[in-house]
Amino acid sequence: MPQKKQLLVKDHVSMRLPIWRESLLGVDYLRLKTSFVYYGIGIPKGDGSAVIVVPGFLGIDAYLIEMYAWLWRVGYKPYMSHIGQNAECPNILIDHLIDTIERAYEKTGKRVHLVGHSLGGVLSRSAAVLHPDRIASVVTLGSPIRGVRVHPWVLGSAERVRQKIYKRRHLFPAHKPHDLQCYTSRCMCGFSCTWREGFPENVRQSAIYTKTDGIVDWKVCINNDPKTNFEVAGTHCGLAWNPQVYRIIAEQLALPPLRKRKARASGPRRARRPLAKSA
Repeated sequence: MPQKKQLLVKDHVSMRLPIWRESLLGVDYLRLKTSFVYYGIGIPKGDGSAVIVVPGFLGIDAYLIEMYAWLWRVGYKPYMSHIGQNAECPNILIDHLIDTIERAYEKTGKRVHLVGHSLGGVLSRSAAVLHPDRIASVVTLGSPIRGVRVHPWVLGSAERVRQKIYKRRHLFPAHKPHDLQCYTSRCMCGFSCTWREGFPENVRQSAIYTKTDGIVDWKVCINNDPKTNFEVAGTHCGLAWNPQVYRIIAEQLALPPLRKRKARASGPRRARRPLAKSA
C-alpha cells in the first residue's frame, strides 16, 4: 500500500535564494576530506548491497565519483546511474535509470538503494514508485520533491532544456512533451504522474536538506513524515561532499529493509516497465 500523496506547494516558482552561498561548497569538500566518516570510521559498514548514485539537474555521474568511491570503501557495491547528462526529458532518463537498477538487482540479488542529488532524487523517487519490488530505499539530497521552487538561474536553465526537448520531440515520439510543461509540476507525462503518487510503504525514504540552500527552497525538499527528514549545514551543491550527509547515508542504508506489503490493485498512471525476473 502506498503512503499518502506528497503535499505539493505552488509549483514553478522563482525564489530569490542566496545563491552566493554556493561559492562555499569547497568548505564542504574540505570538511569531508578531514572527517572520520570519509575513512569509514565510526559509521555502520555496508552489507554489499547495490547503491546507485544519481546526479542532479545539468549534472553527470562524474561529479559523484567521491561518493561512489566512499560507498565502495565502506562495504557497498556502488553503481553510477548511466543516465547521461541530467538535462533531458525525465521520461527518457527514468528508462536509463531503470536499466541500471535491473543490472544492479540481478548482480547482487538484493533490492537496490538509490541516492539522488537534487533532481536526481526526484528521479529516484519516481523509479521507486514504478518498481518498489526492486528498490530498498531512496535517499534524496536537496531534492525538490514537493514542487519547483528554485533560484531564477535554475528556471532559466530549465527553460533552455525544455526548448531543446521540444525541438527534438520528433526523435522520441513516445516521450512527446505536453505543451512545453516539461520540468514543471504541471507536466502530465508519466514521470510527473509518478511524482504525484503516494510513495511505496515498503521502500524506506530519507530526505536530507540544508536551510542555507542557495539553489532550491529547502521547504520543498522535505517529506510529509518529519522522522524521515534530516537537516545538515552546508550548501546545495556541497551536499554531494558533505560529511554530515555521508554519515546519515551510512546510517540509513544500514537500517533493516521495510516489510514488503501487499501491492495495491491499481498502479500509477504510467505503465510499469517490466523487468527481467531474477533467477
